[in-house]
Amino acid sequence: MIKVSDSAKEQVHKLLGEQKIEGDSFIRVGVKGGGCSGLTYVMDFDSTLKDDDKVFEDKGIKVVVDKKSFLYLIGTELNYSGGLNGKGFEFVNPNASRTCGCGESFSI
Repeated sequence: MIKVSDSAKEQVHKLLGEQKIEGDSFIRVGVKGGGCSGLTYVMDFDSTLKDDDKVFEDKGIKVVVDKKSFLYLIGTELNYSGGLNGKGFEFVNPNASRTCGCGESFSI
């Protein structure tokens, strides 16, 4: 399961309103090769489900992950940190054995 923090939920709703995204849109999260630690998180809004997608809903936010990425993201929480020193959206991944300083890449 992919969890969503309260701060991430609020920010997602704010972005959906600002970008005027309507309908059955959801957050698509995933992992791709790259970054200084080997793997990089990806996140975007989407509205098209694929055959191998895993679908979760937490706090009213629908999160979709492709099957391959899900193996790296099991138990991850999507968080949002705002303010002067905030990082924006961040992934709190219990599976990551090492992360880079920016928090955007990791290794297992």
